[in-house]
Amino acid sequence: MTTIIIGAGASGLACAIRLKQNNPKVRVTILERMSQPGKKILATGNGRCNLSNTNAKHCDEVIDFFKSLGLITRTDREGRIYPYSNQASTVVDILTDKCRELEIEIITDCTVKSITKDFQITTTQGTFHADNVVLAAGGMAQKNLGSDGSGYELMKSLGHSITLLSPALVQLTSSSKYPKKLKGSRVKCNMSIQLDGETIKSEYGEVLFTDYGLSGIVTMNLSDIVSRNFAQKAPQKCHAVLDLIPDMDEDDLLNYLDEFQNLNGILGNELSSIIEKQADGDINKAVKFAKNWKLIITGTKGFDFAQITSGGVRLNEFDEFQSKIVKGLYACGEILDKQFMCGGYNLNFAWYSGIRTADQITSI
Repeated sequence: MTTIIIGAGASGLACAIRLKQNNPKVRVTILERMSQPGKKILATGNGRCNLSNTNAKHCDEVIDFFKSLGLITRTDREGRIYPYSNQASTVVDILTDKCRELEIEIITDCTVKSITKDFQITTTQGTFHADNVVLAAGGMAQKNLGSDGSGYELMKSLGHSITLLSPALVQLTSSSKYPKKLKGSRVKCNMSIQLDGETIKSEYGEVLFTDYGLSGIVTMNLSDIVSRNFAQKAPQKCHAVLDLIPDMDEDDLLNYLDEFQNLNGILGNELSSIIEKQADGDINKAVKFAKNWKLIITGTKGFDFAQITSGGVRLNEFDEFQSKIVKGLYACGEILDKQFMCGGYNLNFAWYSGIRTADQITSI
């Protein structure tokens, strides 16, 4: 049996290794359009590779898989799991070394041009044939690391449909003048996204002010709503609403201002000064602004800055990771319409989906 995997990223490498672990006689080839495997893995977790999270579904299966390869991990207080070396290169080296040991062929600089339903695969490096094909080509986020969206076109050519695609886990842009004035400042707050005045979702966390708008983990986690909105033909008016002092209610804050006349002791001089100027010296207005500070959101930084893609191949067209449309076709990782928040959850899904795809193939 020959299996060809398109994409040597997290899900593709995990799938290839698990296939050979399950059945050493399976012939496995990975076609990778970049010059080296695992380029996006190297960029994850700020170069440390946030492998998984203790709170992620199937985390134990993922960590057991890496233990079988000899990779030791460490976990931080937020449940984020990293390689013990704190180097993403360790993860890539472990995976590629195992591929060599198991005689998994990785063909780099190989762009897939087309796939027929009988699995004739035409590429820039010749034509290949397979009994099974796994699409692990990623999404559209950070094409310089390998995800250029070409996998979606291949899936469509095989009869699958794709949901609306937009950048996710990405920074937000704003036309408000204040983020630029506060560039480099961080604040722990409750942040909500409003569309046409309706609050869609809120989350507590750290917001980073930048010259273009907003960043930080809470921003990234809420960015999917913004991204989907601006992907529409007629997007709704969008605001980020920040409760800058979530630990105090309005009455407590009013009492504080009555006594001290400013918010310097809570927000620091720079942000406090902005709130005071907006309120024009009215402490009641200052309280309202501090608890309900609206910033105009104009969009996101786009796919080049996004960690993942929102949307993808429709899940109802699959039996877990096996196509219901084309026998012997599988898909795993970011190419599927399955997204999670920051903290190792998306990479955990990539590993797990690759592992489970291999299990499905070898169980037949």
